[in-house]
Formats: sequence, structure tokens, C-alpha cells
Amino acid sequence: MNHSRKLAAVVLGAASVFTMSSAFAAGMQTIAESWHNLGALNSKGATPNGGTPANHSTNTSEICVFCHTPHGGDNTAAVPIWNRKLNAPSAYKRYSSLGTATFDATEAPVGSVTIACLSCHDGTQAIDSVINRPGSGGYNTAGQQIGNMAGADVDASGKLAAGIVQNLGTDLSNDHPVSMQYGGGGISVANANAATVDYDFTNATRPNTAQSAKMMSMAAPPSSGLGTLWWIERSTSLRADVRDRTDIILYTRNDVTGDATMQPTVECGSCHDPHNVDNPTFLRVANIGDGTNPDYPNSKGGPSALCLTCHLK
Repeated sequence: MNHSRKLAAVVLGAASVFTMSSAFAAGMQTIAESWHNLGALNSKGATPNGGTPANHSTNTSEICVFCHTPHGGDNTAAVPIWNRKLNAPSAYKRYSSLGTATFDATEAPVGSVTIACLSCHDGTQAIDSVINRPGSGGYNTAGQQIGNMAGADVDASGKLAAGIVQNLGTDLSNDHPVSMQYGGGGISVANANAATVDYDFTNATRPNTAQSAKMMSMAAPPSSGLGTLWWIERSTSLRADVRDRTDIILYTRNDVTGDATMQPTVECGSCHDPHNVDNPTFLRVANIGDGTNPDYPNSKGGPSALCLTCHLK
């Protein structure tokens, strides 16, 4: 779909920002020391839930291959050279199905970077199932397992085990809503500095002064065709008024309202950065104080800091 190709450019742009900003974070770990390293050299002694052993495959020491491939990736995914098969958007039950009166945003079909995250975290396929396995001769567009997957939080088939919070399932109605307009809508390419419809959210005209957060926008490179990019900027951002990995990223989709008016939307990648290992659960902003958790000495945030960046409460 057209919006997916455009979103790929957004993620590539975010990756370049990550590279530029990494120098600003002293003592940063790498993806190799995180739970997203599913290779044989995973240094984690236990799973996020405290079970042993940590999830890993003994068939490869590669790290990136579990999500990305240099060749033959799924180009329908809104992420760079994606190495996993995606479920159909219709496979998921959305938050809007609850019919709650407090949810006033338009919700799009599950897509963007969210559906890429769910290719592991919906529990429907093995976490080592990839399109292009390491080495030569391992290409299969239907997907195949790397093999020898072990771990306390995977079942015998290599899927995330049932009953753990990391396995979201396909019923997303009990999770924070995704693939939805930010703040109930109101902001678009044509009206980039508008207020959000729901005034309980940080926006350009009513910044969250308590958390020193504000809505930001910038023009994307003309070659990307994206027009405008949005994010929520915090006073603790790595680079002032420039989108970086500690900002709350709002993604651009042109299918939210059924027309070509692109708007900022919330996706899994808004709150989580799969490559950011400074904060618990790969959060862009930690919900704990700076350095208060000895396992995350570089964490940046404060009590409910992530939540209060967007929500005015």
C-alpha cells in the first residue's frame, strides 16, 4: 500500500536520527545486550519475566536477522527490509471494539510499525520464523524457522508462551490503543499546528507545561513524499526541537479517515523503540526516575513520565 512505503521512509529517517543521537547518550548499551538479541550469544541470564534460560536460538549468533534482512525482505511492511511475515490487519480485535465513551479517535486497521511488532508479539508464529535465514539457501517467502529456539518464555513450537504479558495475542482490546489519531484528531498536513480535538492531550496550542512537553512538527525531505512529521518533544530530549529516539514519535498514515489527509497517529513505535536498551521494556521515556533502577543506569524519565508526556492529567 502507498502509505506503507511512505512509512518505511519514516522509520529509515528515525534510524538515522538514532545514529546521530547515540553519541549523546553516555554509556549506552547495544541491542546485543538486550532481550531483542535472540541469537546464541545473548548475554541475558533470564527472560524479562525472570525465567531461565533467556529466549535464544543456538543455530546462529546473528542478531539483526530475527527482524531484518539485507535482501529479500517483505516490502509491504512499513519497516526497513523486514524479515518476517505479517498477519492480515483483520486478524486483530481493536480497542475501539469496546465502545468506550472516552475513546474519541478514529482507529485505522492495524498496520504501520505496529503490525511488524505484532509479528512476534501476537503469539501466532515462532519468534525465530524469518523469510531469509542466515547463510545461503535459506530464502522462503512463506517463512521458516532458524531453529533450536530455547527459552523459558517460548513454547515447544518457538512461539511466545501463552499467559505472559509480552504475548499480546490478536485481541488488542485490552491493550493501549494503536493505529489511531493522536488526541482524537484535529491535526493534519493541511493544519499542522492545530489543537487536538481532545484537550486532555499535549498539542501545539496547549503544551503540557507540567511535563515540559510540546507537540512538534517538521517538513520531511521532499523526496520522501511525507510532507510533515510529528513528535512530542520533552525537555529531557537528547536534542532540542529535533526529533530523536527519546521523543514520542507520531507516525504518518493516510488511511485513518479514508482520504489523503495524513495525520499523526499512535503506533507501538510511539512509546517503544526496539533498539533503545537504556529504558525498561524498550520505552522511549522511562516511567521511573533517572538512574533509580540499577539495571538501567542510563534511564531517562520519572514517575509515569511516558504517560504524562501525552496525557494531561
